[in-house]
Amino acid sequence: MAARDWFWVILLGTIWGASFLFNAILIRELGPLWVSAGRVGIGALGSWVVLVATRKRLPRELGVYGHMFLLGLLSYTVPFALFPMSQAHLASGVAAIVNAMTPITTVIVSQFWPGGERATWMKSVGVVAGFVGAVILTLPAIEAGGATEVWAIGACLLATVCYATGLNYARKFAHMDPTVLATCALSGGGIAAVILAFGSEGMPAITHGETWFALLGIALLSTTFAFQVMYRLLPRIGATNFSIVTFIAPLSAIVLGMTLLGETILPIHFVGMLGIFIGLLFIDGRIVRRLRRARA
Repeated sequence: MAARDWFWVILLGTIWGASFLFNAILIRELGPLWVSAGRVGIGALGSWVVLVATRKRLPRELGVYGHMFLLGLLSYTVPFALFPMSQAHLASGVAAIVNAMTPITTVIVSQFWPGGERATWMKSVGVVAGFVGAVILTLPAIEAGGATEVWAIGACLLATVCYATGLNYARKFAHMDPTVLATCALSGGGIAAVILAFGSEGMPAITHGETWFALLGIALLSTTFAFQVMYRLLPRIGATNFSIVTFIAPLSAIVLGMTLLGETILPIHFVGMLGIFIGLLFIDGRIVRRLRRARA
């Protein structure tokens, strides 16, 4: 990758790691559904500004908007609520480590998705290693009898399954302009999130400035800006190079959580993260292929 591509990859990983810090601040005043609604709704408004500024045209087929609503629900509304819900019981860094399971759950979902990519033996090893890492993450909670923390890790895993399903579902819209795709999906997800939040949690009340700061940060920086960059960077560097973001985000979340929130990450959490990262390396496959060539 070129130096500028490395810059954007590292920046995206850092920004997405910061989203877990923003979640931890937001859940002090807002319910998880309103965190999702605020992030997706404001993020959608930011995307509309980009769409209008770039003069992109919306699809004319009305049927596509139903798909965009479903895509937004899977990719944004549900996972963006599950992570803050889990962070009421987990440190930001631990939630971010579980989030790194997304490429691993994507392999599983793709295996069973119609027309999806079939798993190779290396990807299968990566899936096993990743889930071993996830199990290791739950050990401190199991030993302490903390069923709530185990449940929270399960909620994070469910969020990665939502991401994986959304990624496979989005393949049918590969022909659509990335800005239009992100705007329509975020808008559909935002509508669903607001309806669910009002129905379940009532009218939100924000009284602290740091909550507004976190809300705007997670919506405009971690959502509008990050997804616009992602959709432009991905075609240029490819999915394999882009997956490096997955390694950076947990490190960013751990550093920010420990320095700004005073969170504690146990040594066994790093062991679990190592297991997940080993799984990601096998799914990526580059290092294994280089070792094979070196032996040959």
